[in-house]
Amino acid sequence: MNLIKTGILLAALIALFGWVGWSLGGQAGMLFALAVAAMMNIGSYWFSDKIVLKMYNAQPVDHGRLHAMTAELAARAGLPMPRLFVIDNPQPNAFATVRDPQNAAIAVNTGLVDLLTQRELRGVIAHELAHIKNRDTLVMT
Repeated sequence: MNLIKTGILLAALIALFGWVGWSLGGQAGMLFALAVAAMMNIGSYWFSDKIVLKMYNAQPVDHGRLHAMTAELAARAGLPMPRLFVIDNPQPNAFATVRDPQNAAIAVNTGLVDLLTQRELRGVIAHELAHIKNRDTLVMT
């Protein structure tokens, strides 16, 4: 259902871009606006995860307790193991970025890892995996 909602939202936004382009520049303005909309949508779809992880200087995690926990929870959820990142930041936060479950990533701030118990951290990771399963970040992007 989220995929259908995303398609409708993107179609509406593209139509809005086209209408604004037509209003400002006629047919040439509309074509330019539609080209910009297409580039933005394609760029957001393919590169948003890389952009946000680079912005926060996220470092990949490929072993350790956090990695094992994430792998176990992903398997229980029927999801492939997402790429896992840690951000050196004392503010407790975590997020998932995903275009599809095979290209998902979860980032966790060091402040969150330091603050939470193992059980609480499992809850946060499970929450981020739910975002992946529902493709929530694709809708938000």
